[in-house]
Amino acid sequence: MDDSPDIFGSEDEDQGPSAAELEAAGQNSMFGAPDPAPTPVAASAAPTQPYRVLARKYRPQTFSELIGQDAMVQTLANAIRRERLAHAFLMTGVRGVGKTSTARLIAKALNCIGPDGQDGPTIDPCGQCEPCVAIAEGRHIDVIEMDAASHTGVDDVREIIEAVRYAAVSARYKIYIIDEVHMLSRNAFNALLKTLEEPPAHVKFLFATTEVDKLPVTVLSRCQRFDLKRIPTDLLAAHFARVCEAESVSAEDEALNMIAAAAEGSVRDGLSILDQAIAHADLGGEGRVSADQVRDMLGLADKSAQRRLFAALLGGDGGELLDLVDQQFALGVEPLALLRSAMEITHRITVAQLGKGDGEAISAEERAAVEDWAGRLTAGQLHRLWQLLLKGYDEVRAAPDPLIAAKMALLRVLHAQDLPDPGKLAKRIEELAASGGAAFTEQAGAPATAPASQAETLWPALVDRVEHSGQLRVAQVMRDWVRVIALQPGELTCAIAPGYPGDPGAELRDALLRATGERWQVIFAEGEAQPTLRELADAAKAAGREAMMRHPLVETAFATFPRAELIEDEAEVRDVAQTGRKWSRRL
Repeated sequence: MDDSPDIFGSEDEDQGPSAAELEAAGQNSMFGAPDPAPTPVAASAAPTQPYRVLARKYRPQTFSELIGQDAMVQTLANAIRRERLAHAFLMTGVRGVGKTSTARLIAKALNCIGPDGQDGPTIDPCGQCEPCVAIAEGRHIDVIEMDAASHTGVDDVREIIEAVRYAAVSARYKIYIIDEVHMLSRNAFNALLKTLEEPPAHVKFLFATTEVDKLPVTVLSRCQRFDLKRIPTDLLAAHFARVCEAESVSAEDEALNMIAAAAEGSVRDGLSILDQAIAHADLGGEGRVSADQVRDMLGLADKSAQRRLFAALLGGDGGELLDLVDQQFALGVEPLALLRSAMEITHRITVAQLGKGDGEAISAEERAAVEDWAGRLTAGQLHRLWQLLLKGYDEVRAAPDPLIAAKMALLRVLHAQDLPDPGKLAKRIEELAASGGAAFTEQAGAPATAPASQAETLWPALVDRVEHSGQLRVAQVMRDWVRVIALQPGELTCAIAPGYPGDPGAELRDALLRATGERWQVIFAEGEAQPTLRELADAAKAAGREAMMRHPLVETAFATFPRAELIEDEAEVRDVAQTGRKWSRRL
């Protein structure tokens, strides 16, 4: 079982340098960088070693070289020191953060015997003893690697189950490293469960996966899990700088920051890009990795051009904005990338306003520009700008002609700065509405009330007395249906508005008696009568609304937002005011 290369043979491209290569190259302990070649002692030249890509050449050989995973290393160190080792470890994380490398380092740490052959498990494997060297070269008989992507079935797992019964041949532990373990079939996982839960003392399982959510919960519960983090951009850039120094390559800091940002937290991806950048620099004849070369190689938009475009967007210069878009498009920058870069700058300005600094800035010039915008723009303007750019991004992504869609979206953002702020406009309308129709009428130059006759003054008070006496239904009739012709103490001459069913005379006389303590004479007649109280209220409301609609602020609001509606209910006005910020998201 252990000698079956077709199933468990290690892939050569995943292994670190061999012992012969280490000895010939004279690699140091930190980065594996070759020291100056020793003076040859023989006339015959040493055989030329094949070139190894940086991602393989600088694969970590000790835990000290594993950058960005300090918490995991500390946990493993404590477990080894206290002899509290789990029987199964699970390494998760995105590609290139060191999952498989960590598994191999754990295998070294558990099987290291030290230079004298007497040491036990250690978090700092010596790298000199036979187990360390054999594991580094991928030839240790007791450290078996399996690629679950190509060995997914029950039969592959059954071979493991049969083999774990036998003790390790030469190492302290027999270790199974299963990469991309999520690719195993459900039946294969079920077959492995019992062995995984109660393995022999001499067996350790090391799993690595990029999609931990695809693993059964029964497997997860049997493993000690380590979530390897994305490597921060600054750590990646510093690591790439050390690699360039070890490779005797000159590189600009801005170029290394671009590579680190493009790597998205993956050391392997970043080293692959750096390898390409070095080759690109050699082709240029300069031998120096420059920011311009990396920008051209990756097809990134020029940072300074991004800032100029953003400045034109805020400055309202539509002609310059379109020229910059055309220039960037001619250089190969996709329209979506232009919108995305504007959104990134908006986000960084917003974060800078909160005092978090601008950790993504790669130059002092860029940092100064972000700080300047953070001081000049308000939080509301930034959030509104973000919403407009986000809407434009979705439109460009779905448009048949992305370039035209990007131009229109950016011009819409540019012109939106001339519009009144929806939140402030809603607040102002709420204040004016709260002041009532009378305020609008006075502002329009009309008197708030018209001269009133004695009947107009006394009749509302008389209706209120009837209502306060508890006769609510009769008071409502008096408000809505009674048109007063004449009103004197003890005598009411009136007409009934069309549509009232029946004769309200008896009810009116009885209600007035109970409310005033006096008998009233109610006379129904024809003649010039005052409108009912309800009709007067409706007329005043209509006049106030008309005056409100003529107010300059309201006229500006409706001209700006043609589909807007005037809400007269106070509760609805409060609701709209509270949700005024949503208006900007709908623009």
